[in-house]
Amino acid sequence: MEYAVSSDALKGKVILVTGAGDGIGKQAAISYAQHGATVILLGRTVKKLEATYDEIEAAGYPQPAIIPLDMKGATKQNYIDMVDTIESQFGRLDGVLHNAGLLGVLSPFDQIGEDTYDDIMQVNVKAQFLMTQAVLPLLHKSEDARIVFTSSTVGHSGRAYWGTYAMSKFATEGMMQILADELSDTTIRVNAINPGGTRTSMRAKAYPAEDAELLKTPLDIMPLYLYLMAPEGKAVNGQCIDAQPK
Repeated sequence: MEYAVSSDALKGKVILVTGAGDGIGKQAAISYAQHGATVILLGRTVKKLEATYDEIEAAGYPQPAIIPLDMKGATKQNYIDMVDTIESQFGRLDGVLHNAGLLGVLSPFDQIGEDTYDDIMQVNVKAQFLMTQAVLPLLHKSEDARIVFTSSTVGHSGRAYWGTYAMSKFATEGMMQILADELSDTTIRVNAINPGGTRTSMRAKAYPAEDAELLKTPLDIMPLYLYLMAPEGKAVNGQCIDAQPK
């Protein structure tokens, strides 16, 4: 399917992107800004967020904002405070792209460390759960809001050695489906994207021997990320869509 949106599809919208310092999150933030959105860049490494910020500014897109936050250590109160900041600074929130995630260590099931399990579930599931709870009141005020989660091929079908990462993505898809169903009569649409094999540092960590040049870049898969945030994607709710269908 071709996912086309108008060049100013996100004009006037405020969109929060997690993991905006590099990879898919960075590209999504730039692409959203290019289509008119004021983007809030969230991540744990300020230097990387500043690089994304500078690129958006240099291109002449709407001025973004930075929220440094380590989702591994963030508490429920941190997310509530974050939403207060967004509301006081921008007065609105129209979209959230849950992109940040941890891969952890690929290993046999019986060798998954409890610390690794806790960290991955914290960042990939609990942090997104707490953040979504916190942003919902603000999203409800928007006339056309979006929540987009990030899944994985191993979030549809479990695979040996993918352990906690795969479990976290099954949980993510479940969370998306529950929310989409609950919010189906509101102005909020909730979906998930499986980016597929993309040229990112996380992919390189999972497949160190692979030729990255053969993979699609984050920019290549942006049409779907734009479509699900834009008015054009309003009819889609409760779906996990593969950005690179077989």
